[in-house]
Amino acid sequence: MTLNELRYIVAVARERHFGKAADSCHVSQPTLSVAVRKLEDELGVTLFERRKGEVSVTPIGEQIVGQAQRVLEEVGAIRQTAEQGKDQLAGPLRLGAIYTIGPYLLPHLIPNLAKTAPQMPLVVEENYTAVLSERLRQGELDVVIISLPFDEPGVRTLPLYEEPFVLLIPSSHPLNQYDEVEVDQLKDEDVLLLGSGHCFRDQVLEVCPDCLAKRGSDGRPRQFLESSSLETIRYMVASGLGVTVLPCTAAGAERFSERLLKVKRFAGKPPSRVVALAWRKSFPRPEAVNAVREAILRAPLSCIRPLDQPRTLSPDH
Repeated sequence: MTLNELRYIVAVARERHFGKAADSCHVSQPTLSVAVRKLEDELGVTLFERRKGEVSVTPIGEQIVGQAQRVLEEVGAIRQTAEQGKDQLAGPLRLGAIYTIGPYLLPHLIPNLAKTAPQMPLVVEENYTAVLSERLRQGELDVVIISLPFDEPGVRTLPLYEEPFVLLIPSSHPLNQYDEVEVDQLKDEDVLLLGSGHCFRDQVLEVCPDCLAKRGSDGRPRQFLESSSLETIRYMVASGLGVTVLPCTAAGAERFSERLLKVKRFAGKPPSRVVALAWRKSFPRPEAVNAVREAILRAPLSCIRPLDQPRTLSPDH
């Protein structure tokens, strides 16, 4: 049984005529007829009823032709995959991003990537770091955008930029009297946080462990509120429920009137995070990773500090 024989029986079933089937396969009719008969002999069944000027498919022939069509489709998929392997920027790329990066980076990344790699559409997933890590390890994602540290066996990471944290407060808040705010000043504030499972929550609590205290230094009970998204937290701050710490790319004070929200920088060296790409060491498309890296670094994120990068990535980088 050969692929050509499978193509021939599919053509005969489609054309219901040996001559027309041979023409569509670009072979002579005797060549096609001999190949079909050879396959029938090998399988021990009759695929076609042959009458003068007419060919019909037997019941068992219908089943076998259907299976042959599926086999040919799979072979086509294999060829397409091989072609994509030759051009690493051809074919979809499965990209993951944590919740506190995706909404603010993807609007810049996707149009940038569409210009440099138009044949590489993104299949995007936002999730927690732990989920993205598992999906990357299982091969269900190709590349993820995460915050360091991210130490996984068999995975390479490439730091992209450092992103400082800022304080988002209601415009009427007393902290507005300061040009910059000390982290220690948050210990008496109602600080709104992301819920458990978000790595950004852990990073905020690392620099401000008192943000979880039930009472301030003056003994006043503190309101403790959580949310599943930075956007929801932003709305709660705008409504006057408290203050919050955000990565600078997510501050977005321009989305509200200045009478509602103000962004304040932290004094001294501000707390920050390092955003990085991560991919499996065995991933065979380093040029795709490099294209994502370059598209990210071209994003107009004025508040971040790009980190030194290699010009291109190689399979063993």
